[in-house]
Amino acid sequence: MGQVKLLNIGLHNITMLELLDKLRFGGVVFTTNVDHLIKLQKDKDFYLAYQGSDYRVCDSQVLLYASNFLGTPLPEKLSGSDLFPAFYTYYKHDKNVKVFLLGAAPGVAKQAQKKINLKVGRDIVIASYSPTFGFEKDEEECQKIIDLIDQSGATVLAIGVGAPKQELWLTRYKDQLKNVKLFLAIGATIDFEAGNIQRSPKWMSQVGLEWLHRTLCEPKRLWKRYIVDDLPFFWLIIKQRFKLYQNPWSYEKQSLLDQPQSTEGAICDHKLKGL
Repeated sequence: MGQVKLLNIGLHNITMLELLDKLRFGGVVFTTNVDHLIKLQKDKDFYLAYQGSDYRVCDSQVLLYASNFLGTPLPEKLSGSDLFPAFYTYYKHDKNVKVFLLGAAPGVAKQAQKKINLKVGRDIVIASYSPTFGFEKDEEECQKIIDLIDQSGATVLAIGVGAPKQELWLTRYKDQLKNVKLFLAIGATIDFEAGNIQRSPKWMSQVGLEWLHRTLCEPKRLWKRYIVDDLPFFWLIIKQRFKLYQNPWSYEKQSLLDQPQSTEGAICDHKLKGL
């Protein structure tokens, strides 16, 4: 399984069906979009967390266009909002797959749980929890969440609390979860599954305008992210095309490679102890 380099992260060159089959063995999945790539230029902790993921997949049609522009095309878009329903459909008859939903506003995760189980025809989502705002800074609540997940017997954790919060939380706490083998960072997908937020029309997603639909639906929250913060992405990709781009964390990356630990994930956990 090769990788396609986009700025300072390698995205896995993998199709949906290939990924779904590999997920039976577990792992950590991050769904990369333009906003992630911009944050990865500025947030060292986020960058280090990314080094501990097993699968980094393309969550944006814009990234597909960028990979083609660079001459290293990715096979398809694997957004979290497409991957998660494909996952629970693919494994709907596998009784060992038991999902815990973590994220969204109060009541939303529970609604998503009910709707998913109705579609699947069994209780594949066995529990859910909507954390309080700022929960990641409250060690007591974080330990409560770990206990809830452990007690549920879940083997899959799907977390949707936004980036970089969800990726950093997984990096810090995943090793405390006794039964979970697969970790999916899925952003707004829980809201989509609950029907709390409507996804863009399919044609908008296919041409790379899903960001516009989301901005129109949630202008106060998202306009600055998409209209202002993410614009430098296009200049950075042009720089990469002409071999002028430099990874701002290249020193940290080399330090990780020089460490004696056996896995990137262990190195990343060590680096992120203080988060």
